[in-house]
Amino acid sequence: MMTIVIGLLIPLLGTMLGSAMVFFMKDNIPERIQKLLLGFASGIMVAASVWSLLIPAMEMDSAKGAWSVVPAAVGFLLGIAFLLLIDEMTPHLHLGTSRPEGPRSRMTRTAMLAMAVTIHNLPEGMAVGVVFAGAEEGVSTISLASAIAISLGIAIQNIPEGAIISMPMRAEGNSKWRSFIIGSLSGAVEPIGGLIVVMLASFIMPILPYTLAFAAGAMLYVVVEELIPEASTGEHSNLNTVGFAIGFVLMMVLDVVMG
Repeated sequence: MMTIVIGLLIPLLGTMLGSAMVFFMKDNIPERIQKLLLGFASGIMVAASVWSLLIPAMEMDSAKGAWSVVPAAVGFLLGIAFLLLIDEMTPHLHLGTSRPEGPRSRMTRTAMLAMAVTIHNLPEGMAVGVVFAGAEEGVSTISLASAIAISLGIAIQNIPEGAIISMPMRAEGNSKWRSFIIGSLSGAVEPIGGLIVVMLASFIMPILPYTLAFAAGAMLYVVVEELIPEASTGEHSNLNTVGFAIGFVLMMVLDVVMG
């Protein structure tokens, strides 16, 4: 159980390390570097969705032949629909924009920025939790090593993500400590969400292929809805593509080597 707790906390540590950059950097992250980091985070999440979630979901039902794709397809679409619903129902503000999304609210700009990142991090916590739950229950297609691999992968992409969150908070006029705390807390939903999934493991196991694909759909929603558009704004650059390639390969290698 201690291994699972540590595994669930690793992504939060990545967010905290990234958020700590606010103490060492005077200005906001340069746009070109931000594009590279957003692309990197996208690559990690896409690779994790495919190698750690969708493929295991189909392998679990491989005895059904061509029909093994059905749970993965249904779960994936439900994950997309779930994040779409959360996105529509929650007031939030994306980085680099001035127009809030979701229902009208009197929340501060800082609070809505933090809410957007919390929505972003929710599926990552779910993904880590569902893989650890599968490993804990002895699912043959999911090893403890592969669960740790996805946890490490999410943590690595959380490092630049934490900096991307805390630095604009500082630019908004918040103190360094306030920016660090807000950036760090934005990642707190990950271990909380992951722990809830692990605690519900006995209920999840009968529908694990659907749950794995659900987490994949939620993660890819974030990539398509937020990360890629944010990486493509402003002056055209190939750095987001380079970052995506590096992130995808890194996560793929982690999953294959450790899995």
